[in-house]
Amino acid sequence: MRIATLNVNGIRAAQRRGLRDWLEAERPDIVTLQEMRAAPELVPDEVFEGYHLSYDAGSLPGRNGVAVASREAPLAVRTSMGAREFAHEGRWIEVDLPEVTVASLYLPKGASPDDHERAEAYRRKMRFLPALARHLTRARRDARRAGREFVVTGDFNIARTEHDLANPRANRRSPGFLPEEREWFGSILSPRTLVDVVRRLHPDGPGPYSWWSWRGQAWNNDAGWRIDYQLASPGLAAAATTGGTRRDPSYDRRMSDHAPVVVDYR
Repeated sequence: MRIATLNVNGIRAAQRRGLRDWLEAERPDIVTLQEMRAAPELVPDEVFEGYHLSYDAGSLPGRNGVAVASREAPLAVRTSMGAREFAHEGRWIEVDLPEVTVASLYLPKGASPDDHERAEAYRRKMRFLPALARHLTRARRDARRAGREFVVTGDFNIARTEHDLANPRANRRSPGFLPEEREWFGSILSPRTLVDVVRRLHPDGPGPYSWWSWRGQAWNNDAGWRIDYQLASPGLAAAATTGGTRRDPSYDRRMSDHAPVVVDYR
């Protein structure tokens, strides 16, 4: 079973940049997407030919939107993680398949607590995190009771450790690498709950990064962040054989400012 996740930064833009060709070459069984940024009727039909598309566009025009595309038809689809404040934003979708429950997440970027003009963006992210943690526990336990494994994938907008971004010292107070964000991320991981699959497969050294700014030389210098994850229940994580970032062949051929994160499971 091959699972891929990608923040497409606009599904129509990603399609113009070769998303369908990438899917045909990579052939994932399941692909999760974030920041679709399109009303359902504007999603190009040809992109997901051969897949069953489950999509929550949210109600914010041109923003957010999460999806799961699967070769198998879903048994059930849910778009709520139990937090009313965020229910309309298109940030969470989970799909029950015969052997696994798969979720696609787009976590708010937030802001630095030192940025007083964006203080509410910081507070909203801090409210989102505990709500998400509670739902992850519920979703994982529900999947286990139903005899399924569980995996949450997508853009967490947090680099968990110093190995997860190229310049940790310069980003100590940057959103996505704040101590409180990293502490929260560590709290949802354990060998008995959720496992960071790519880090398990690549335990040493920096990266593999999954996001690089469009600006400057970040991509050419591999000055990136690892903020896109697959967090799996222990049984599924133990079945992972290979995985990591599928970095685009050149800057000019990038599908998005993110790169796909792909894992093969036995």
